[in-house]
Amino acid sequence: MNSSLNRVGDDTATLLEIRDLEKYFPVTKGVMFKRVVGWVKAVDGVSFSIRKGETFGLVGESGCGKTTIGRCILNLERLTRGAIHYAGEDINALDKRDALRYRRNVQAIFQDPFSSLNPRMRARDIIGEPIYLHGKSRDTASIDTRVGNLLDVCGLSSVLAERYPHEMSGGQRQRVGIARALALNPEFIVCDEAVSALDVSVQAQIINLMEDLREEFGLTYLFIGHDLSVIHHLCHRVAVMYLGKIVELADADELFDDPQHPYTRALLESVPVPDPIVESEREHNILEGEIPSPLNPPSGCVFHPRCHMAVANCRFELPVLVEIKPRHWAACTELEV
Repeated sequence: MNSSLNRVGDDTATLLEIRDLEKYFPVTKGVMFKRVVGWVKAVDGVSFSIRKGETFGLVGESGCGKTTIGRCILNLERLTRGAIHYAGEDINALDKRDALRYRRNVQAIFQDPFSSLNPRMRARDIIGEPIYLHGKSRDTASIDTRVGNLLDVCGLSSVLAERYPHEMSGGQRQRVGIARALALNPEFIVCDEAVSALDVSVQAQIINLMEDLREEFGLTYLFIGHDLSVIHHLCHRVAVMYLGKIVELADADELFDDPQHPYTRALLESVPVPDPIVESEREHNILEGEIPSPLNPPSGCVFHPRCHMAVANCRFELPVLVEIKPRHWAACTELEV
C-alpha cells in the first residue's frame, strides 16, 4: 500500500532529531511541604529522527508516552534528560527570538476538535488569532483574506468564518483546527490523535486532506495514533512504543508486513479482519495481564511480564534497538541471538 510513500524523504535532510529523550513526572506527598516520593517515567530513553517531508507515525497503547513526546517537541514540557534538535538547533537552548521562530514553524493539530477550539470565538477569529499575535499582519482586511484562503484550502465554505464551534460538525471543527495550524505557514505539525474523535467516513476525508496539504505545502508530520489502519495508510515510517520506550521502528510497509517485536505482532493481530473465515483461522497471541505502571516499570525488558517469548535474561537485560534487517530496528534480546 505504502511503497511509494516510503521512498519519500529517503535522501532528504533530517528535520527533527530526538536523542535519548527522558521525561519523568514527580509524584509528591504531603499538603504544605510536598516531597517527591517517586517518578512517573512517561518517556524513558527514546531516540528517533524525522526527515523533511515525511509523515512519521508513533503508535502504541494509551499511556505509553506518545503524547508526552509530542508535548516535548512543542516545548510544552521541559525535558528531564536528552535533547531535541530541530533543523540542527537544540530547542531547549534557543533564545527568545529563535524560540518564537520555532513556535511559528512547529504547530499542532489536537485530538478533540471541540475542546481545542475556543467556544467564544468565531472561526475567523480562531484562525486569524495566531496571524495577529505573531505579527504576520495587523490589518483586519488582510487577515480576513488569509482566513478565507485557509478555509478554502481546508475544504470549508467562507460562510463558516462567522460560525462558532458549536455550530459546526466534528469534521468542520477539525478542518478549522487544521486551518489554524496552517495559519503561520509551518514546516512541521504534531498531529496528536488528529482523527480518532471523528466518524470513520469523516476520518477518511481528513486523512486525504492532510496528505494533500503535505504535498502542497511541503509539510512534515509527526502523527500520533493508535488506529493501525490509519497509521499504515498515512505514514512513511512507524515507531511502536511500549511503556515509555520504542520497541520497533521501520518503514510502514515493512513493519506491517513483517513485524519483529512480540508486542508489535500482538498489536497487529488484535486488528480484526473483515472476512469472518480468515478471522477465525488466523493466529492470535492475546496479551495477558495489565500494562505495568510507569511509576514502577519492570526491570530488564519492560514488556517481559506479558511476552510469550520471554526467557530468564529478559527479566534483567535491557534490550536496545538493533537493526534486524535494513532500515528495520527492534528491541528484543531474543531477536538479537
